[in-house]
Amino acid sequence: MKVSGFTFVRNAVKFDYPIIESISSILPLCDEVIVSIGNSEDKTEELIRSFPSKKMKIYQSVWDDELKQGGKVLAVETNKSLDHVSPDSDWCFYLQADEVIHEKDYSVIFNAMKKYRADDRVEGLLFRYCHFYGSYDYVGDSRQWYNREIRIIKNDKNIRSYRDGQGFRKNDQKLNVKPVDAFVYHYGWVRHPQTQLQKHLQFEELYDSKRFAEMQAKKASDFLDYSAIDSLEKFTGSHPLVMQGRIKQKNWDFVFDISKKNFKLKDKLLYWIEKKTGKRFFEYQNYNII
Repeated sequence: MKVSGFTFVRNAVKFDYPIIESISSILPLCDEVIVSIGNSEDKTEELIRSFPSKKMKIYQSVWDDELKQGGKVLAVETNKSLDHVSPDSDWCFYLQADEVIHEKDYSVIFNAMKKYRADDRVEGLLFRYCHFYGSYDYVGDSRQWYNREIRIIKNDKNIRSYRDGQGFRKNDQKLNVKPVDAFVYHYGWVRHPQTQLQKHLQFEELYDSKRFAEMQAKKASDFLDYSAIDSLEKFTGSHPLVMQGRIKQKNWDFVFDISKKNFKLKDKLLYWIEKKTGKRFFEYQNYNII
């Protein structure tokens, strides 16, 4: 069984992406890892090339700024990286630059890939998500956070990144997937508040240039207000080993009263139902579970 990892990144230093930790977390499961480096304003390429791994294959990319609206450029860049995967690979393991796999889940992931390798019905593997917010001590637990997504796909050239690069489709049809009892640890909302604001503004620019201009005009501070969130829980588990160094270097404080909930009535009811039943109703799913 051959597995190819693939990812893309731009301005990893400027926006403090844990890209090295992300790549490191899937290396043990991959025979190669494709890294597509976008035209950056910092030393992203030097950072990636400083990482010693013979499994890593680096490619250059120039982002098309005309494709920013709606985040389409993210899907384009995902596909560029995917297109460099070796043709003889069975599986393609995708992580975004702020996503990390915990080593405790390696065996579960490997066994799932082995089990469904020859099963043509299975086009992808579905992961659970843990979204960290504000610091490494809190996770988002409301419906604004997606709780599952496809992160491993069969090496089928008809499977392409969808919309803004979050999921995948085959010939514009939802993939048939099997759930895996493994987590993606998402650290996209854990940075120094000043860096987080700049990253947030950059992300908004990818989706809606008009909204970006409005946010720039209204910006009252150089720091993101992490307290403006609907609901958080304390994280009681362990972080991946590859994240330990980064966590020790954290240079800001964030404390949140988890008893505070800022919901509209409908969201409050759905939140209560999910907590009581463990099920999330009426959620959009870009996949078919088989």
